[in-house]
Amino acid sequence: MSEQLELYDITIIGGGPAGMYAAFYSGMRDMKTKLIDAKEELGGRMLIYPEKMIWDVGGVTPILCEKLVTQLVQQAKTFDPTIVLGQHITGLERQEDGTYILEAASGERHWTRTILLAIGRGILKMAKLELEGAERYEVSNLHYTVQELGPFRGKRVLISGGGNSAVDWANELEPIASHVTVVHRRDQFGGHEKNVLRMKNSSVDVLTPHEVTQLYSSNGHSIERVTIRHIESEETQQLEVDAVIVNHGLKADFSGIKDWGLHMDDWNVFVGPKLNTNLPGIFSAGDFAAYDSKITLIAGAFTDAALAVNSAKLYMDPEAPYMAYVSSHNERFKEKNKALGVTEE
Repeated sequence: MSEQLELYDITIIGGGPAGMYAAFYSGMRDMKTKLIDAKEELGGRMLIYPEKMIWDVGGVTPILCEKLVTQLVQQAKTFDPTIVLGQHITGLERQEDGTYILEAASGERHWTRTILLAIGRGILKMAKLELEGAERYEVSNLHYTVQELGPFRGKRVLISGGGNSAVDWANELEPIASHVTVVHRRDQFGGHEKNVLRMKNSSVDVLTPHEVTQLYSSNGHSIERVTIRHIESEETQQLEVDAVIVNHGLKADFSGIKDWGLHMDDWNVFVGPKLNTNLPGIFSAGDFAAYDSKITLIAGAFTDAALAVNSAKLYMDPEAPYMAYVSSHNERFKEKNKALGVTEE
């Protein structure tokens, strides 16, 4: 190898909950770890919903998503892994000695013994509103996510979409907006049943099956009215709005990874009981990994991560313990506990 690259035991691609916990757990296993994410910050898909409350992480009382991300980042850095942000990994070369060279779209290369794919749904991009001139309003009052609720206070808000996010945003904005209208192409919503029922029993106007067909602005800067059309009758009506929020789903981009020869479909890689892919030394965890007993919860991502890291460790060293010692008895935490003022007998 002509270039001077540092060899890592494991390179984790993806900085969501599975990738961050894998970075922590691989430190427990005394592995030299690198974590790479295409975004400029860690958090993965959780970055889309910073103001959502997370209830289903074991031992954690209800917590804002952005706070949970902050705590996961802090935990991921416990054993000082190398963290590389803003690099989109596309290329893969297996070396004669069984190690791998990973290449980013920008040309950077990374050398590793094993790989853990924790890329979730790939590089996610919001499906845009496919109307002529819609992009000009993205700097004013056309939104594809809700980062803060405050700017919508007292506003007439139209939400286009019917997934979990659209329903959640409608419920969260209903108490503070002057009026909320939800427009969806189908009568059935994809959100959780309890949340859909809450929305329908509130002051939110739910218009189905309808779609947004035109945007109007007298100043060319912000949307003032929209035309919506009934899908079946094709009758139209106009609504005055102060803000439009679009939730038409996400588009996934797996880019060059789909050319590696992995056994995968449009959204997932298929893994074995040890979270192993069909390529030697390459494992997966989190939403990207598919297997029969899959649980698509953040808690499930943590379990996936530990299993995948254990498998990577045993791939490198078949004589290694099959798992890390629990933190209460793990020597790697002795000095860290002292730093916290904890005295152990």
